[in-house]
Amino acid sequence: MANTHFHHLPLTHFSPFHTSPSSLHKFPLPPKNTFKFPTLSSSSSSSSGMNDQGNERPGFKDFPHVSGPIRDLMIDLISTVEIRLESQLLPCTLPQDVQYFENQSDTAHTSLFLRSGVSSSPIDFIFGSWLHCELPTGASLNITSLSSYMNASTDTPQLLIELIQSSPTSIVILVDLPPRRDLVLHPDYLKTFYEDTNLDKQRQALFKIPEVQPYVSPSLYIRSVFSPTASVIRIDTTTTGGEERLEEILRGTVSEATKEVLRVWLDFCVLGDRKCIDEDDRVSLKKRDSLFKQKSIEIDIGASLPRMFGQETADRILGVLLGN
Repeated sequence: MANTHFHHLPLTHFSPFHTSPSSLHKFPLPPKNTFKFPTLSSSSSSSSGMNDQGNERPGFKDFPHVSGPIRDLMIDLISTVEIRLESQLLPCTLPQDVQYFENQSDTAHTSLFLRSGVSSSPIDFIFGSWLHCELPTGASLNITSLSSYMNASTDTPQLLIELIQSSPTSIVILVDLPPRRDLVLHPDYLKTFYEDTNLDKQRQALFKIPEVQPYVSPSLYIRSVFSPTASVIRIDTTTTGGEERLEEILRGTVSEATKEVLRVWLDFCVLGDRKCIDEDDRVSLKKRDSLFKQKSIEIDIGASLPRMFGQETADRILGVLLGN
């Protein structure tokens, strides 16, 4: 079931999708390494196991490499989604060697998580990931994300939450409900999901923080998918309190704003009663969703995984996810 979705899946979480994978090029990534899957039997469980070095294999929900505030926020977000949508989601069916993998030199680690929606759900699938990559500078790149894609039974927005950190005192954050309608042609869509829900208050709250600056993706395509209320920001506390100040911001306004965006998505986009009934609408929406996801794959597989694991690795991962 999960594999049937992966040919549309944007592996955004190996790079700052929507903030642009090309932004990874700012970080000096390690040399390409020969990729290896841990020798583990397939399982639908996302519990920890052992890797090839005999060490315990971290699970997706462990978030072993990020700071406490990020770990707590991600666990809270995922728990909220799974509790409120439990009846709408199938178990994660990814094999263990796709749920977690690493490179040969043990400098890059990734964990993936996918739960497809049941047939009656408006959710196509929920996807989460974390990536840890040690950089030649001695710093580390950590990316954590949670996203959801809706199916054509509804036209409600998607969910996208991503945190990209390469320094203890700075972070790039994206929180958005990307629209699936043209907001000029469908002003009611803008009103329903972005105005009436007061989503922009969360963006405004974040920009009241002195250390927050806009983050602008160099990709015009990536910028085109944002909603008007998207929070795409960079926080830098290097000169205003350092790591302690950044953790304070993450536990405070960032956590509150992100949880509120998730609540809006759950209440209005998933558990609301909006349907996409017109067949022409359904066909058009399917086409748009397919193009959007396909483009995302091209961007992320083409720009991110090869830089961390090599082209052979990128091809192999996609092949495994497709069931090849």
